[in-house]
Amino acid sequence: MTNMSNTTRDFMQDARDAARDAGKAASAASGDLQEDLAALRSDVARLGSQLADILAVRGGAVWRKARSNMGDALAGAQGKGMDAVGAVREVGDNMVDAVDESLRRRPYTTLAIAAAIGFVFGATWRR
Repeated sequence: MTNMSNTTRDFMQDARDAARDAGKAASAASGDLQEDLAALRSDVARLGSQLADILAVRGGAVWRKARSNMGDALAGAQGKGMDAVGAVREVGDNMVDAVDESLRRRPYTTLAIAAAIGFVFGATWRR
């Protein structure tokens, strides 16, 4: 019985020692883990800052280029619009001049053509 009692006592002592060693190892690992997490947080924060700087520089350049291109496109569209208005005005003036000339030279023919055009538009409009 004494032998069994000694074995049990030795087993219990070994278990306590193992638990103590495991606690020390866990405490040491916990410290290492906390240091690793702090380093990881620092690295992620530094990476985020670097990305923000890169995006600020690149984004600003891209925005300036896009704004410049948009300004150029708007200026081009405005110029083309003015050209189109000028062309429509010129066509309108030419039509008025042609009708005036036609009225002076052939008033009855011009009146007949205008009546025919009015009839065609009226007939198409009803459908």
